[in-house]
Amino acid sequence: MSVPDDVAEFEHYLLRMCSGINCYLCGRMYAFSKYREQYRANLRLALPVVIAQLGQILVQFADNVMVGRYGGDDALPLASVAFGSSASFLFFIAGLGITFGLTPLIGELFVRGETRRSSSYLKHSLVLYGLFGVGITLLQLLFAPMLYRMGQPVEVVDMALPYYRYLAFSMLPVMLFGSFKQFLEGVGNTVASMVIILGCNLLNILLNWIFINGELGAPEMGGAGAGLATMISRAVMPVAAFVYFMVQERYRRYLRLFPSLSLRRAQFNDLFKMGLPIAAQMFLEAAAFVITSVMMGWFDVVAISSNQIAMTLGNCAFMIVTAVGAATTIRVSHCYGARNIGEMSLAAKASLHIVLLWNTLAIVAFVSLRHLIPHLFTSNAAVIDMTALLLVFVSLYQLSDGLQCVAIGIMRGFQDVKVIPWISFLAYIVLNLPVGYLFGFTLGMGPCGLYIGYFVGLTTSAVLLLLRIKRKVRYLRQHNPA
Repeated sequence: MSVPDDVAEFEHYLLRMCSGINCYLCGRMYAFSKYREQYRANLRLALPVVIAQLGQILVQFADNVMVGRYGGDDALPLASVAFGSSASFLFFIAGLGITFGLTPLIGELFVRGETRRSSSYLKHSLVLYGLFGVGITLLQLLFAPMLYRMGQPVEVVDMALPYYRYLAFSMLPVMLFGSFKQFLEGVGNTVASMVIILGCNLLNILLNWIFINGELGAPEMGGAGAGLATMISRAVMPVAAFVYFMVQERYRRYLRLFPSLSLRRAQFNDLFKMGLPIAAQMFLEAAAFVITSVMMGWFDVVAISSNQIAMTLGNCAFMIVTAVGAATTIRVSHCYGARNIGEMSLAAKASLHIVLLWNTLAIVAFVSLRHLIPHLFTSNAAVIDMTALLLVFVSLYQLSDGLQCVAIGIMRGFQDVKVIPWISFLAYIVLNLPVGYLFGFTLGMGPCGLYIGYFVGLTTSAVLLLLRIKRKVRYLRQHNPA
């Protein structure tokens, strides 16, 4: 019963804090009254996603803490889970990105009251995403031998492989749940997914305790136990979502239409055209982080473990931003469907204000608590010292990371996604990785130098995306003057 009160209190807090931001993006004097309702509407959609993201962060946090504590002074178990997670993340993020294409399509149809077409897209997405889930699992398993060729210590790869394989087998349920989740977000329901995700996250943590340490008669599996726990909890998610659709009449009507809807190439193409550019963008951005994590392994186990902790904390900030980005896609897609460009512009700017505030708070937290937070993960003194230093560099790219993430949410909302992968390729492949290598290895800055690549890549992405949005909004205003 305390969650609604907490949500309302957090919303009120953010509303008050947003009044202190001066909106340079508007090109005019900032007025809080102008954006009050936009903040409120965006936060109402975003806060359930935020809570769900916090639940996912809690699982990642629990994985690292429980495996780190299991290893004690030995950094190998944590390093193996870090590597296995990084190696599987590219597959995970590519699959997840494909499902994101459903939300703007459903959002536009929802405001127009086109129930039958919405149902058809849901049916097509379940088929398409299910096939992708099977394909991604097979690709991930086939890629497993390549882990030994990525410059990591052999003992790290040996211990990482069981964890990695469990994550591979979880991709089919991830994709099926993504179909239900993105549909619900398209119609403006972010609460149902939050409840399902939180419930399964709690199950994940419980299973971690059982399988990592060998409790309740289960075998002691160490890091592999964390992978098994994740696979089981992910398998429960699409089942829970289907039950929710069957129980709720307003969603069961979409399922009732399934038998009368035939599969059509045109709607598969629509899902491809929206989903693949988003997946490509997410893959390229994730590739920069994963390849950088691989390069961390070229230093030593301490660098791997420290990077894993720093990235976990960085993801704490980023996951909140992705929630705001998801809410922005919903708001913008609804306004775009109604061709209300003025409202769409205000909603988009309000989200940019919110992430600027959030990431500023994250910077303060990372810098001021950098010597304390690492103790939660490990007792290894070398890892603690290195993590504290990396957190300073994590702070460098927080604002750029927030802006580029919400900018992508805006562009997804008005379905301008074709250019996004090209911007990402320039930012992350052409700039991020070479700059990181230059500072990390050529100039001898070590692990900290690799993080400078993140700053350059994310800042480039943010600037180019915001310029594209400005141009697109100008075009929409000219062609939708009402």
